[in-house]
Amino acid sequence: MQFAPSLRFADFGEEPASDEARQVANWVVASGDNRRLFFVILDKINTKVFVFEPSGKLRSATPVLIGAARGDDSVTGIGGRPIAQVEPHERTTPAGRFMGEPGRNTLGEDVVWVDYDAAVSMHRVRTLEPSERRLERLASEDTSDNRISYGCINMPVAFFENVLKPAFNASYGVIYVLPEVKSIAEVFPAAHQLAARQGLKPAT
Repeated sequence: MQFAPSLRFADFGEEPASDEARQVANWVVASGDNRRLFFVILDKINTKVFVFEPSGKLRSATPVLIGAARGDDSVTGIGGRPIAQVEPHERTTPAGRFMGEPGRNTLGEDVVWVDYDAAVSMHRVRTLEPSERRLERLASEDTSDNRISYGCINMPVAFFENVLKPAFNASYGVIYVLPEVKSIAEVFPAAHQLAARQGLKPAT
């Protein structure tokens, strides 16, 4: 079915993407929900990040490391706890729409905050603990290997430096984290509805 000519949609180019990622990105562009800002789609199921220009054209994409535990919500107050007190089942990357902004974490690293109160950010992959094999995990085609963080999104250093950081250079951007337990209809109902109106099979 042809899309209505009055609507604009995201341009993924030749980059492979799930139906869920495409439906949310298309809704963002068609509705203008990103407020003419750069925006990011994090597909947790496929452990992949897409960074888009404000126009909806894909700038680049990369595999990432995310929270070790499945789940779409952060535990209340988790951002104020020492990391050693975060239980394995609490190490989730929250789903939803977030206003991202550049900043620094408690280690002094420059990061892009996803949810400051929950201490969830996007940052360069850390290789301080060799046994974690984080670089090898990023290169793995098995997405289960990419589940290791306490909730933050780890990405290749070159991607952070050359793609993400310039997009959030002293500016806000919008970050859309797709759910893995909840449905798209629950977290992004407008994207679900747009897909249905266009005669597509909405992501569940």
